[in-house]
Amino acid sequence: MIYRETGQFKTSYRLDQSIFPIAQDRWAMYLLIAVAYLVIPAIANEYWLQAILIPFLVFAMAALGLNLLTGYAGQLSLGTGAFMAVGAYAAYKLTTAFPAAPIPLVFIAAGLVTAIVGILFGLPSLRIKGLYLAVATLAAQFFLIWLFNRVGWFYNYNPSGTITAPPRTFLGFMITGPEATAPVRYLVALSFVMVFALLAKNMVRSQIGRTWMAIRDMDIAAEIIGIRPLTTKLSAFAISSFYCGVSGALFMFIWLGSVETIAFDITVSFGVLFMVIIGGMGSILGSIIGAGFITVMPILLTNVPHMIGLEMPVDLAKELEAIIFGGLIIFFLIVEPHGLARLWQIGKEKLRRWPFPY
Repeated sequence: MIYRETGQFKTSYRLDQSIFPIAQDRWAMYLLIAVAYLVIPAIANEYWLQAILIPFLVFAMAALGLNLLTGYAGQLSLGTGAFMAVGAYAAYKLTTAFPAAPIPLVFIAAGLVTAIVGILFGLPSLRIKGLYLAVATLAAQFFLIWLFNRVGWFYNYNPSGTITAPPRTFLGFMITGPEATAPVRYLVALSFVMVFALLAKNMVRSQIGRTWMAIRDMDIAAEIIGIRPLTTKLSAFAISSFYCGVSGALFMFIWLGSVETIAFDITVSFGVLFMVIIGGMGSILGSIIGAGFITVMPILLTNVPHMIGLEMPVDLAKELEAIIFGGLIIFFLIVEPHGLARLWQIGKEKLRRWPFPY
């Protein structure tokens, strides 16, 4: 078998603690990155890029943010959609106020604005947790959406109440606006997800990630050994909200181009939470796998029946989608709480020890 680590010696702590300690994993990742950057933009058509790959990357970014908060820090949140809305509206206001600002810098600034909002709504986590904290973040969901609906300043007093991404270029390429091509927008979203996924992976392996997991596993014991719940929980809310804010900016500028507040309703928050649960809580890879699964599943439910000659009404397909999602969540919570990422890890371990898997 080719998936073996025989003869691969770790001669330093840096090599032993690398993200991909097995050479085959590193080469597989290099190949995946090459395919994502070179092959997919060249062969994928407009439908694949606009309807599947770009939304997958947008929601992968949001799932990464929620997984840092819920999976690693143990703070349940149902306000992901609202934090994405903050990022979208902040990016819109920044681009209209500063037309010359580079659009990647605008996305980062929108994430920082969302981080500040996340800290404000994360303050209740210092006193409450679990279901009560989920209700508090749910209140943030409804309040922020109401605020963006009622205050005309956020959408520049547009009579329709919508916000539209203005055309902007970066390095000579049009990346937002009607003239931006799907391959360029895909590459922008892919670059953001790649960079921030790598940052998240290193973050959870650092001191701040270990403090998050200590608070998640036993907050009282963590406080006894010197971990401060105040800074730990608020840092988790800030960084998670930053990721969700960048995702919201990508949602509006890179994917849809024009949105209303209804695009960030409670169903978005639940959808991102389902991605984390199905993909794997406490797993960076699980966030990406879960986003891909939730993005592709509705398309399969819509197209597969037609491929096999079975006509299915749209409302029935939507009901089946909800049933399948609910069943999968129950299945993973009972059978494999760590989700698809854990199943992938088990498969790799069995392959490494074949023909004697445990």
